[in-house]
Amino acid sequence: MRRPKRLPPEVLAPYRLDWPATGQQMDWPAVFGNHHPVEIEVGCGKGGFLVAAAESQPEHNFLGLEIDRALHFQIAGRLAKRRLSNARIACGDARFLFRNHVADQSLTAIHVYFPDPWWKKRHHKRRLWTPDFAADCERTLRPGGQLFIATDVGEYYQTMRSLLDSRPGLRLVSAEERAGPPPPADEPLTNFERKALVRGGTTWRAVFEKVVA
Repeated sequence: MRRPKRLPPEVLAPYRLDWPATGQQMDWPAVFGNHHPVEIEVGCGKGGFLVAAAESQPEHNFLGLEIDRALHFQIAGRLAKRRLSNARIACGDARFLFRNHVADQSLTAIHVYFPDPWWKKRHHKRRLWTPDFAADCERTLRPGGQLFIATDVGEYYQTMRSLLDSRPGLRLVSAEERAGPPPPADEPLTNFERKALVRGGTTWRAVFEKVVA
């Protein structure tokens, strides 16, 4: 099967986000041209959730972070074809980008679905979820903002829960274990989760909320 041609750079450019210089934080109104709430998805894969969420919530702005450059361009093409002006995609390491470029209390929601578990113990240091990243999620969420997590690896889910349960500014809102067929097609899931449920796997989800002081 022939791959579809990539759209020209000038068509993709409005949907691709370059991060500011070292030491500068992202100016969301400048990026999106409005003051709508901003949500970030970490690790977009093929963009299934990002596209669906941007289409269903035009009153929110969405930024996807994807470290794989090829997928980054693929997602930009999906956004461009749908002319989703409320969505952008950036390429880079989410841990670095959050730490250096996302301002305190500037996000309404953070979505982290099915991060790479880095199975081997000696590779665990490469995992997204560390105490520092958990702290950055807490720091960048607005009061009342929400953090959505999901994985199909039980051990990694417990690691995430332990890190987030220990953050004083976050409280658990809900936790769910899913198995069996996927929910209706109109629910915005990642491509990975939908495939996992189709093959009868188990997934774990949780939602945390930033405590209002």
